[in-house]
Amino acid sequence: MSAAAFPTPSDRVVDGPTPKHAQLREILRKAVERELPPGSPIPSERELAERYQVSRLTVRSAIGKLVEEGLLSRVRGKGTFTATRRIDLQLYLMSFTDDMRRRGLVPTTEILGTTSEIPPTTTANALGLGEAQAALRLRRLRRADGVPLAVERGWYHPDRLAGLFELDLTQSLYAQLAQHYDVRLDHAWQTVWAESADRETARLLGIKAGSPLLVFRRVASMNGDPLEDMTSWYRGDHYQVTMQLDRSSPDSGIPAKHGGTR
Repeated sequence: MSAAAFPTPSDRVVDGPTPKHAQLREILRKAVERELPPGSPIPSERELAERYQVSRLTVRSAIGKLVEEGLLSRVRGKGTFTATRRIDLQLYLMSFTDDMRRRGLVPTTEILGTTSEIPPTTTANALGLGEAQAALRLRRLRRADGVPLAVERGWYHPDRLAGLFELDLTQSLYAQLAQHYDVRLDHAWQTVWAESADRETARLLGIKAGSPLLVFRRVASMNGDPLEDMTSWYRGDHYQVTMQLDRSSPDSGIPAKHGGTR
């Protein structure tokens, strides 16, 4: 992108108490958020330095911070581009398939593996299984418009969901559970944390090992019977989480809202 194609700056970087790199960062942030669609190239460091009359070190610092925030992304040999907008992941029980379609995206699912094996103790306890009782393990890769977004590795109750692997698991799992088992999960406890991508997860998601991920572990049930213990790894550069917070006492016995997407 030439400097002429970049939005004409209405702000200037001036001497003052605010560091120049911070001023330039906010100028660039405004252009990225208000005027440039995802995937748009921005001018080179040299062009930006000339345009705003600052050093290239100042430009590099401003751009680096916006890359860390996920607003810009660097492509080796090609330049710096506005990043793909993050999907707002709201915490409620909804099929991944339905959620992506609601956003106007085309969802697809790749089955990575189906096995029956002894789960970790935490999963056995979560699903109410006996000692050394096998559970159904399902691993899937979820895409939207061809872009890999999430890796799911989940465990399912072997008795209540017998025959699960005979279903078309490339479709919405929740729709399959409703259709074939009359199961409609109505409650879940979910824990969210940040994690760096290991090599296998990074390979599946098409990102570098060590890239940031949002991880969700959810135990879902119907009528109090736990049926699913699922952990999902979402790309940190494509997702953000929105939560509604209500004022309540930790001792009120009212849990926060939990959920996710499947």
